[in-house]
Parts: sequence; structure tokens; C-alpha cells
Amino acid sequence: MPRRHAARRALVVVAALVVLALVAAVALAATVMRRPLPDRDGAVDVAGLSAQVDVLRDEQGVPHLFADTAEDLFFAQGYVHAQERFFQMDYRRHVTAGRLSELVGADADALASDRVVRAMGWRAVAEQEWDLLAPGTQAYLTAYADGVNAYLGATAPEALAVEYTVLGARVDLDDPEPWNPVDSLAWLKAMAWDLRSNYDHELSRALTYATVRDVDRVEELFPRYPYDRNAPILSGDDVRTVASPAGVSLDLDADLVDALEATERALDALPTLVAQGEGRGSNSWVVSGEHTASGSPILAADPHLALSAPGVWTQMGLHCREAGEQCPFEVSGFTFAGFPGVIVGHNADLAWGLSNLGADVTDFFLHRTDPEAGTYERDGEDVPFDVRTEVIEINGAAPVEFAVRSTVHGPILSDVLDLGRVTGSPAPEVPRRSSIEVALGWTALEPGATADAIFMLNTASDAEDVAEAAAALEVPSQNIVFATTDGQIGYQAPGRVPVRARVGGGPVPADGTWPRPGWDSRYDWQGFVDADDMPAVVDPPGGVIVAANQPVTPRGAGPVLAEDWDYGYRAQRIRTLLERQVEAGEPVDVESTAALQMDSWSPQAELLVPALLEVPVDAFTREGVDLLRDWDYTQEPDSAAAAYFASVWSNLLELTFQDDLPHDQWPSGDSRWIAVVTQLMDDPGNAWWDDRRTVNVVESRDEILARSLTAARLELTVSLGKTADEWQWGRLHTARPLHPVLGGEDTPRVIRSVMNPSPVGVGGGSSAVNATSWHAATGGFEVDSGPSMRMVVDLGDLDSSRWVDHMGVSGHPASPNYGDQLEPWARGETFPWPFSRAAVEEAATRTLTLRPGS
Repeated sequence: MPRRHAARRALVVVAALVVLALVAAVALAATVMRRPLPDRDGAVDVAGLSAQVDVLRDEQGVPHLFADTAEDLFFAQGYVHAQERFFQMDYRRHVTAGRLSELVGADADALASDRVVRAMGWRAVAEQEWDLLAPGTQAYLTAYADGVNAYLGATAPEALAVEYTVLGARVDLDDPEPWNPVDSLAWLKAMAWDLRSNYDHELSRALTYATVRDVDRVEELFPRYPYDRNAPILSGDDVRTVASPAGVSLDLDADLVDALEATERALDALPTLVAQGEGRGSNSWVVSGEHTASGSPILAADPHLALSAPGVWTQMGLHCREAGEQCPFEVSGFTFAGFPGVIVGHNADLAWGLSNLGADVTDFFLHRTDPEAGTYERDGEDVPFDVRTEVIEINGAAPVEFAVRSTVHGPILSDVLDLGRVTGSPAPEVPRRSSIEVALGWTALEPGATADAIFMLNTASDAEDVAEAAAALEVPSQNIVFATTDGQIGYQAPGRVPVRARVGGGPVPADGTWPRPGWDSRYDWQGFVDADDMPAVVDPPGGVIVAANQPVTPRGAGPVLAEDWDYGYRAQRIRTLLERQVEAGEPVDVESTAALQMDSWSPQAELLVPALLEVPVDAFTREGVDLLRDWDYTQEPDSAAAAYFASVWSNLLELTFQDDLPHDQWPSGDSRWIAVVTQLMDDPGNAWWDDRRTVNVVESRDEILARSLTAARLELTVSLGKTADEWQWGRLHTARPLHPVLGGEDTPRVIRSVMNPSPVGVGGGSSAVNATSWHAATGGFEVDSGPSMRMVVDLGDLDSSRWVDHMGVSGHPASPNYGDQLEPWARGETFPWPFSRAAVEEAATRTLTLRPGS
């Protein structure tokens, strides 16, 4: 045989072997990916159940559980959560216990997260909460944990989740620990942290002041809420007046930059589990039956949280076969894997939505410390720190040991990442031996009974029940809007909110918007707002309640809950459109409500476009500007005008502010920055307009507007093409939920492609009702948070209600229900939400029977 033929034959054989190897690898990968998929049909004997539980799943894989006792119901919920989402549960408990390094190995980000969580003591606080809970709550949490452990005990570790297989190639993993009820309570700390209030604004003011050195200029970047433009949730007639604390003050002459930046770095080290930035928002509203097609109230909710894979929520129905005193649960909605019950949803009598109240529940206390002596100053005396040692175990590496120092105000955070002692330039009255360090005061670091509130809401039937639940819902502080099948609508503010003292003196307020002097006890919290004083209303005139993170009451009415709020553009848009619909005599129904959730109107555009159209530009730029002339300000995915305007807005913020502010304070473009620019538009010569990077030139407003228009035209020409009217917002503005462990660039591409769904183009934007937020300072337009789910409940016919998640029910990427709701969610579609047994059975495609076993 000629040599070249033999060589060719050898190449063919080698190629065939390579193909076979690839096929085998793909087959093996498919096997590994599919191994964790749980049984969704048939019957399983499960030790721990007292009677049979039926699990009916619909086409989207949503499970509806039917049981005879509450304990069996929550046992089965734990079992099903573990079937679909155990790695997510395990990841969450590692984060909330400060043990992430034990799961993922030596990783700088994981270690930083562990240090901060340990310093705050999330798990320790959760352990203290156990004894505060009602016996029934303890029983439900225990039953849930038993259900999780029943699944773990019957499932091989490699069959729990593909993540363990991938991580097992990096580190040696032990079998997962049994689930403990405190693991569920600790998750509430993560939820409370991500939904905290203004701590970022509080730090931002101080850090901005360090650069600007002018309190008045700093306050221009944090405008007061525009009550004359955007309405609060309740009118002044709906609440009693409670005395508000006068402005208190703090002298910030000391150079606190290092300590504050160290604190900011520490808190930024925490992974986002629920929300971040403007993502800590939500829309929720309710319309009374006098304005609806069904004659009964309609309630809508769409919490704006981080978009993750799998999603934050998982949909589920929990049904006692015969609901009564012994088994009172007949509830359906959105659950957290790792916690029993339903967080947002409806039962047979009442529907409720939650949106972030935004109450100011955190303060940074500045402490004069003597690191050598181990003391801090209080009212002129030296007080010893409360010191404890934490040891972080790291998978595959030596453990890390560090000391946590705590004050009466909470743990010192400015040194938690071991950045060394931070010594500021002292003010004249600060002794030279002192350092300035930062402690965190946060209401969630005191144990409470929030877990009780979840089950109380699940069984509530009227406003009195909601108020009772709200009194227990201490953290996170959430707006509760609700409606009943009897026709009642209402609002209730819950939460543990600090009362701040009346103290005077100094150039900046200490009303919770700036750090406070921890060395002076007059600035300590003076207790908490009484639950009976928290704002509430039932059946207000007008028949519409909108809660979208704006202030709860007019200024001066009701207790002082916060000074920093979302600026109300979403809330006002919702209210305006509902009032137009009511005035036009068009009944509100499920379809129109779902359409309102997708409203993409831009408040920034209403502010800027009229002025932009008046700015002289060259012919090339005019092709972009012309897109804005007939634009209706809606940011649909196919809109060329929306794409151009977003780029203009981003460039305007860069040109106006980046020259004056430190990098970590560059504008995000959220509702605060809309309010800032609104003020500046009426002051064309304001110093903020001047770009200090241009030598011997002082820019005014119109010059910055013109440069923004030109820069945006050039930017989109490069990214989307030269023909302006072919641009599309959805090509820039994409949503891609990421896996928290296997979603980053350090994960092999083939794994990332499986764990993370493909990006989808979406409409909406920051401060739109369809709040698909993006951060202007990143240089891109990708969604960083958005409506994590959407639900619309018709209290006249619960089975006609609709819902959608931003991902899907399953946490297994090989499941058809891992990301099957993402594209419908992006398009604004929703799915039927069956509730009655008949409707659930009609929608069911699979049934799993859990039987008592030995």
C-alpha cells in the first residue's frame, strides 16, 4: 500500500477515534447533567410522613402539594425544594453562615464574604431567634428540615446537583450536612441585608464629601423627595401625625476617607443573593372592585431583584386537603428554596404583595478608638471592645483566624478585610492617639420573630390579620399591599425602625443620612417606632393603592421612617395610568394589569428630550436626534430612539459628574440621578456642568447636552451600525441571569454555557415600571436587576390569576423547567395560575405520590 494511503487511513482512524471520544464525552456529560433530575411521577416511600402527600405539577413544572396535616405539608415542601433546588439551598446556607470557603475552596471573594458575614454574625443571630418563635413556627421549620433530610438521605451526593460534580473536580467535597431549621432562619438575614435601606447613600454622602469638601454641593446630589411631583403611598388623611425628630448634626471635619472606603469594600464583598442597587425596589398595587371587570379587587406585584440562574423564587402551591384549625394552609405563590411557606402570593381569602419599604434601618457609627489599648471612646470614657475570634475553614487550604471587635452599636467593619488599622486625620477635638473606625448599627443584628410573620401572612384573611403579621415582620421592612375576596383593599407598613434623637450642632445632619458620632451617646438610637404607629390604611377613597418604594406618607405625617427614598417615578406612572383608566370608565382586569407591569415609559426622556431637540448639532449627529422627535418615550426592545436616548443619558452623566466624583461614586443613572439632573436643567450655569478635564474651558448645560448627543451617535455607530433608524434597544439592553458559583469567567466556557441561559433582549429601563435596571457607570446597558417575577391576582376568580418567573421552577440545568420562563418573561407573557383543586388537577401533567415509609 502506498505510504500516503496508509497515512490517510491512519488519519481517518484517528479522526474517527476523536469523534467517538467526543460523542462519548457528550454522552457522559449528558448523563452527568441528567443524573440529578428528580422523579416527578410515580410513588415514593418517604420515612417521616404520617400520611400520603400528592404533588401535582403543571407544564411549567410548578408543584402543588396536597396533605392532611400542616407538618406533612411542610415536610413535603422541604422534600420538593430539595429535589429541585438543593444546591441553591446549600449555597445560601454556606453564605449566610460565613462558610462559603468550605464549599468552593480557596477563593478571595469567598473568603472576603465569609469574613464580613462572620463579623456581622448572621448565623449567631439566627440561632438566638429560634427560642423567640411560636411553637407552631418551630414545628413547621422542623418538619421542613425533616423533609429536606429525607430527600438527602435517599439520594446519592452526586445525584443532588451537577454543581457538586463540577466543584468536586476542584476541591474535595464532603457529603452535604443535614438541614437544620436554623439554616432557614439564617436565610432571612440575607434577605434582610439585600433589602436594607439607605446604607449605600449614607456612605456615598460621606465619601463624596471627602472629594467635594462642600456639604451643600453634596446635598445637591441627594435631593429631597419631590412631593410636589410624585405622590407618597398614603395621603396625610390616612395616617395619624407622629412627632418627627428634629435635624441632628455631626461634625465631619475629620478625614474619614480611609475608614469609610474600607467599610465600603467590606460590604461590597458580600455576594448579591436577593437584590442590589435600584434592584432593591418593587412595584405593587391594588385596585378595589368598584374599578374592576370582576367587581372584586385586583392585586399586582413584581419585586425587582437580582436576576440569577436559578432564580430567586420558586413557584409552589401548599394545600391542606381540608383547611381548618388543625391544618390552616391553602396558599399559593412564590417561595424561597430553603424556607417553608409562601413569601408572596394568595390564599383562599387574601392576596398580598411585598415591596421594599426603604425604611432607614442601618447607621454607620464613627468611633474614636485606641487600637493598642483595645478600647473605644464613649462619653469621654474608654470602653473595652467586645472581642471574639472567628475561624474560617477553607476547603483545600489552611484555615483563617481573625478577631471581630464589637461596640454598643455593632461590629467594627472598617478592618474586617484585614486591611490594617485605619487612622484618619483627626479633627481638633480628637486625641492624636485615636483612630477613627466604623461600626454598623443594623436592626437585623438583634434577634426577632420574622419567621412567625410568614406563616401569619399565609393564613391571614383580613386587615387585622395583616396588621398582626406586620408587627412580627421586623426585618426586612416591607410595604404590604393586600386585598380580600370580601372586597377589602389595604396597605400596612411593618418593620423595626429606629427612632433618632433630637440633637443639634455641626454642619451636616445626623438624621440617618450621614454617619453618626459613636462616641456621643446622645446620637444613639432611642428605641423603635411602635408597631401601632406604623402607617396603614383600609379601603382608601379612590380605591387605588400604589406602593413602589416611594415615601409612605407626606412629609410631617406619620413617623419618620427614612429620609432617602426611591424618587417615585415608577409609582407616579402606575398611579397616573390607573387613574386615567378609571376616569375613562375602562374596567381594570387581569390583562390590563399585566400590560401595565410591562410599561416601559422613560421619566428621563420626558425630562431631557424637549431640551435635546433644541441643541444645535452637526448633520451626522442629527440623524440620531431625529429619532427622538416623534418618540413616545417608551423603551421597547425594537426602539431605535430608546437605544439612542440611553446612550445620551449615559454620556451626559459621565460628562457632567465623573470629573468631580471618585470612581466608586460615579452616577448609576437611577431615580436619584433623574432628580439631580432635573434640578440642574433649571440652572444651566451650575458648576456641575463644567467638565474640569477640559483646560481653560468652562462648559454650561447646552454644551454638555451637545457633546452627549454627539458621543452617543458615535458610540452606537460603532456598536449597532451607521444607520440610526435600524438601531434596537434590545440589542444593547439584554438580561442574562448568571449562576452564583459557575457563572463567572473562571468557569470553563462549556459549563458556563450550560449553567447560564443565553442573553435575551428586553425593553424597559431604570425607573420605568418595567424596571430592567442598568448601571450607567459600567459603560454598558446590560440588565443588572429587574422584575424577578410578576403576578396578578383577581380576587373575584383566583383561578384566573396569572404569574411568571424570570427563570423557572427547577435548579437543574438539564431540566426543561430550568429557564423555560425566561423568554416569555422578557416578552411580558404570563402563565395560568391554578389554585382550586379542580383547576390544579386540570392543569397537571405529572403526579408524584409521597407515601409514609419506614
